[in-house]
Amino acid sequence: MTQEKWGQLRQRLLKTVGQNNYTTWIEPLKFRGLQDGIATFDVPTNFMGNYVSQNFSDLILHELKSEDDSICRLSFAVAANSGARPSAVDAPKALPTAGKSAQSALTAAPLDKRFTFDSFVVGKPNELAHAAAKRVAEGGPVTFNPLFLYGGVGLGKTHLMHAIAWELQTRRPDLNVLYLSAEQFMYRFVQALRDRKMMDFKEMFRSVDVLMVDDVQFIAGKDSTQEEFFHTFNALVDQNKQIIISADRAPGEIKDLEERVKSRLQCGLVVDLHPTDYELRLGILQSKVEQQVETYPDLRVEDGVLEFLAHRISTNVRVLEGALTRLFAFASLVGRKIDMDLTQDCLADVLRASERKITVEEIQRKVSEHYNIRLSDMIGPKRLRAYARPRQVAMYLAKHMTSRSLPEIGRRFGGRDHTTVMHGVKRIEELKQSDGQIAEDLELLRRALEA
Repeated sequence: MTQEKWGQLRQRLLKTVGQNNYTTWIEPLKFRGLQDGIATFDVPTNFMGNYVSQNFSDLILHELKSEDDSICRLSFAVAANSGARPSAVDAPKALPTAGKSAQSALTAAPLDKRFTFDSFVVGKPNELAHAAAKRVAEGGPVTFNPLFLYGGVGLGKTHLMHAIAWELQTRRPDLNVLYLSAEQFMYRFVQALRDRKMMDFKEMFRSVDVLMVDDVQFIAGKDSTQEEFFHTFNALVDQNKQIIISADRAPGEIKDLEERVKSRLQCGLVVDLHPTDYELRLGILQSKVEQQVETYPDLRVEDGVLEFLAHRISTNVRVLEGALTRLFAFASLVGRKIDMDLTQDCLADVLRASERKITVEEIQRKVSEHYNIRLSDMIGPKRLRAYARPRQVAMYLAKHMTSRSLPEIGRRFGGRDHTTVMHGVKRIEELKQSDGQIAEDLELLRRALEA
């Protein structure tokens, strides 16, 4: 069994477990060697070794035995203890990073080397989030705690979280920085409960200097995990330790999140990463072109192509970046220049998919901005006319500008019944005929959403 052979087996595992599981649990494994039928792997943390052992060991062992039938068991050892006897790992330990002791950095989730502040393109929709992240990453005293970053898919939340972690590792190697997803927090909590090691769990999480939790909406509805998260949060804030959280929506809009947890999350700086505008998307493309040219030095992008892509692919930066990567690879393979003809040939499916997809969330945000009210008030239970009328306008636009059904729209408006949505839509249709201001508002909002 060689390193090269393990690399080939990993690719087979990728197809079986999927990209997310592969990136989180399989890719970080380093094959150390084979002795007496035991295949040993280095792992970044004890927790990861334990999790892989419980959830993926049978699958890994099956693949290994297909190459070498003498392999009968797997063993996992924390990389920092590479001289120690490999063992079944239990209490989570620190992930060593360059130039640090094992105790100086705790990183439960692997950090992406591409996600740094240098590679983050700043524009009007994300400049506040970027500035706040930079301030926290300096490692000094900060007036806001926690920093809560939220926004839709592909707008840069995880990029900024990783960038903060990388920067802190460089600037303040003395700090214990723990970065993990809310899902991993829950896994660790459940494991500690099962193994009766709650004191170890509490001690580890309360010993960090900076706690970073990605996708916190994952713990909504999970009462015991929320309870422990709440106590961890309080303990760290009481010690003046920095907390950074990300989610796909604002704290007040996360359904099934306990009120006391919402309140805690809202007590610092809550920053929205707005959907990208044309200028920011163009800037991102220009930045990515420079990286692609390093790989494909003979290729150039013809005038108008980037502008076309920035205009047409507007919902998701990941899709935008993926489209550019695909364009360069395709042009290189077929030996053609990157012009409008090639772009439309190569990206026909992407362009079709992004032709016109307005989301209910986008409508809600635009309407709340237009009427100068908080999004949480528009979606929430308040029946004051100042909130009820914009709510009905948003429901009307969602009905006419998206393919969502009335029950689906109702769920996105704080779990309202479809009859409430029906009433709201009917009321706006009536007002549109008699109230010139409502008619004008609808036209302005429709144009803004279709821009």
